[in-house]
Amino acid sequence: MPRRTMLEAALQALALIMEPMRLAIMLGGVVLGLALGVIPGLGGIVGLALLIPFTYHMDAYTAFALLLGMASVTTVSDFIPAVLFGVPGTVGAAATVLDGFPMARRGEAARAFGAGYAASLAGGVFGALLLALAIPVLRPAVLYIGSSELLAFCIFGLAMVAVLSGKAPLRGLTAACIGLMLAMIGSDPQTGTLRWTFDGLYLWDHLPLVPVTLGIFALPELADMAIARAGIATSTASFSASSQWDGVRDALRNWRLILRCSALGAVLGAVPGIGSAVIDWIAYGHAVQTEKNPENFGKGDVRGVIAAESSNNAKEGGHLVPTIAFGVPAGASMALLLSAFLMHGLTPGPEMLTKHLDVTYGIIWTLTISHIMAAAICLCASGLFARLALIRVGLLVPAVLAIIFLGAFNGSQSWGDLYSMALFGVVGWMMKQLGWPRPPLILGFVLGATFERYLFISQELYGAAMLARPVVIAVLLAAAWVVARPLLDAARRIASGGRGRLRMPRPSANAAFAAGLIGLVLLALAQSAAWPLHARLVPLAAAGAALLFGTLTLLTELFAARRDAAGDAAHRVDAPALALDGPQRMRALRFAGWLAGLLGAMTALGVLPGLLLAMLLMCWMEFRERWVVAGGLACGMTLAFWLVFDRIFATPWPDALVGDVWPWLRSATGLV
Repeated sequence: MPRRTMLEAALQALALIMEPMRLAIMLGGVVLGLALGVIPGLGGIVGLALLIPFTYHMDAYTAFALLLGMASVTTVSDFIPAVLFGVPGTVGAAATVLDGFPMARRGEAARAFGAGYAASLAGGVFGALLLALAIPVLRPAVLYIGSSELLAFCIFGLAMVAVLSGKAPLRGLTAACIGLMLAMIGSDPQTGTLRWTFDGLYLWDHLPLVPVTLGIFALPELADMAIARAGIATSTASFSASSQWDGVRDALRNWRLILRCSALGAVLGAVPGIGSAVIDWIAYGHAVQTEKNPENFGKGDVRGVIAAESSNNAKEGGHLVPTIAFGVPAGASMALLLSAFLMHGLTPGPEMLTKHLDVTYGIIWTLTISHIMAAAICLCASGLFARLALIRVGLLVPAVLAIIFLGAFNGSQSWGDLYSMALFGVVGWMMKQLGWPRPPLILGFVLGATFERYLFISQELYGAAMLARPVVIAVLLAAAWVVARPLLDAARRIASGGRGRLRMPRPSANAAFAAGLIGLVLLALAQSAAWPLHARLVPLAAAGAALLFGTLTLLTELFAARRDAAGDAAHRVDAPALALDGPQRMRALRFAGWLAGLLGAMTALGVLPGLLLAMLLMCWMEFRERWVVAGGLACGMTLAFWLVFDRIFATPWPDALVGDVWPWLRSATGLV
């Protein structure tokens, strides 16, 4: 198509998008997307499923202004709970927790907001620019990428484990292999064999990602708040516009990092099969590898926020490249968006680059303008967000705990989600206290099913020849380089720290934790003995690697001479946060009891009545808030939950053990 025609199509699309009514509809979608991003467990998929039926009678420009205005900005606001509470609003914001939450605890939430919003805006605009320039150019490249290349990308993502593990690469590799094993739980896609389901129907369809992520990252942070009786901000520094603009200036000073991570996010987002939950980890690992003073990452380094947020937002434009150009959705949200294309009579493919080029440019303008709107709204509201960090812990913990439980339940409306989140919350808290890095476990869990699928397809299509493809060779060499450096460095540190001497084995909590993991792996290996070869190939490889790295970790904990413990912890990405004394140990036990009580109340009375009762009692009895305050918090939060989940999303509530309490309450109070 001639350049002038493309320019005319772009200008025509801009004029149509800038009409006041379409801008107002886009603004409504942006506000809804920001709200969905803040609530853990929700996101663009929920919003698209909700809004697509309402666009049936709209023209294409207006429909995509609403849909993309909503879907593209959930990645702007999902880092607000990640910074304030250590709770990722969506799985794509999990890497932001590592540095954003420590900044908030230092009283630098405003600075983190400024840096995150600026990086989000830059990443979103970069993704839109990629979509504008790359669709005609990248068509041959995207079509060349096959299953073997996608398998290599998975291996490269797993190689980032060594980077994300700080100075504890063996622990990180062990955790990643455990994550791979968790991803194998459920029905094998090739043979239908049930793997590690323990005869439970809930596990047939694999472990859901949302409850595992919330359990590993969110519950440990809330537990530490409840145990330490400290809110988010340990500093008394209040929010100021100057602090927020300091964050914006941080982003401007790190413009090269933003460009690199935005490029990573956009390019990887354009590759179907690479999930949103992986891209920000790869960008974060890239920042740790390439930036100066990498030991500061994980302790509140603003560069960690910038890297994760720029890639997290740039991937949205990348996702649209294969969706528009080839009709190949790059993720679940793009699959829903593809249905919207077809509903409006648009066929993704060459027609979107010729006949409907104006609609394509309308989508590009929508991405750009919606990110500008979202950044402006969030910058104006940051003062309110930052003040959340000063809320008393007695109000904050019960409220956020209820949000987390409801967000986990909303994924598949299954009681199993709540129980699995509580279980992984205990595991995540233990890992945090013992200095075991948690990101590798999530990364292994996210990549496990994708790795197995592409390995099977590549073997069937190419056999051993899949290793001879140029892109595969390049990516695998990069993965080997990423893994080798920290492992060799760890070996040198152990050798120099021990000066060649071994000590008598001394039991420790870390050694006991490693031994427990080894025991679980051995149990899993015993249960997999009767599976068919295809069903146990990847699980056995993951279990064997977990056994190897776990054994090396155990031997290191028992025998290797150590450096100074404080110096070692200072270089850990996930160093222990609390040294529990007697009263704190009692609070930890009571918090575990409250979790069990919350699960019991929800099971017995129903989801919303159980949350109401648990919030009321926890706020009043555990944190000694006045009963009027506790009742107001519990009733207000429950009413908000009812409006959002019952009225708007029409969530199907499961039956309670003692009967249908919630329908009875609705009929008794007239809330029909």
